[in-house]
Amino acid sequence: MKGVVPKHGASAKIEKARTLTDILTITLNPAVDLATSVEQVVAGPKLYCKAPRVDPGGGGVNVARAICRLGGIAKALVAVGGASGDRLLNLLSAEAVPVHPVAVSGETRESFAVTDEVSGAQYRFSLPGQSLTREDGDRLLAEIAAEVSGDSYVVLSGGVAPGLGDAFPDRVLAAIAPRTDRLIVDTSKGALDHLIRQPSAPVHLLRLDQREAEQSAGKPLPTPADSIAFAEALIARGVARTIVSGRQAEGSILVTSGRRYICRTPQVPVISKIGAGDAFVGALTFSLAQGDAPGVALQWGVASATATMSTHGTDFCTRDIVAGLRSQCHLEEV
Repeated sequence: MKGVVPKHGASAKIEKARTLTDILTITLNPAVDLATSVEQVVAGPKLYCKAPRVDPGGGGVNVARAICRLGGIAKALVAVGGASGDRLLNLLSAEAVPVHPVAVSGETRESFAVTDEVSGAQYRFSLPGQSLTREDGDRLLAEIAAEVSGDSYVVLSGGVAPGLGDAFPDRVLAAIAPRTDRLIVDTSKGALDHLIRQPSAPVHLLRLDQREAEQSAGKPLPTPADSIAFAEALIARGVARTIVSGRQAEGSILVTSGRRYICRTPQVPVISKIGAGDAFVGALTFSLAQGDAPGVALQWGVASATATMSTHGTDFCTRDIVAGLRSQCHLEEV
């Protein structure tokens, strides 16, 4: 399950692959994503939409897709059920994303986005996943533990499925502990709140967006310095060894022991913000897995998120496009 950067022929691929660390992504509440558009979103009359774009979705699914699009390999461990689960796996197969499906009792959900063609505004709707059982959770943990190799990067991205409980990220951390402690978490709602307020052990890296950081801090964070101070407080409390926090159009910060970075976001035409955060996590993880310094990984993350916002639906850009944008992502150590 080694990553590959396809540059300069097969021999270079093999040589580069030896330097990479395995990446496993986990998606507990995946979705089949539909994206469409209509001339104008108005209440009342029937609205006739364009033919939808259909993509595999969910945090860890998109992280793995982004890594594969950048030239690497990540295995996507996905909880799937029912006909929608089969459709999700077929979509991932079409993109040649390595998958480890774990059958669960709940039907895989759908989500959809509608773009108003007059205003350009995008309306995003996320349906709830069905509740999973304790047995589903135990099966997922066993499969996760079996897939992890020594020093793997494990990315738990997206929401925790109903029924698994807000403390499920702690259970993932415990399950992988015999082989690796490199757990990257990008989750939301109760699971994120539990992770911050009742940390059992520090995760390797925690990502929050601006809204989540301010909700967790209980106050506005109007400047990058405020975000950095909050990140340092989380590290001091043992929440994570590294904190990454988005600041919307300003860019993102990365704070780790003794180092603080901010990376500015270049301006691009925004078509769809779907998957931008997942693209960020994918590129950041892929860069770290290649041995890059944290600041360099932050640049790759910002560049990938920016590039993704210029695509339709949850499509992702190629490595060449992201690399071209990376030179426009100003990195500063503060």
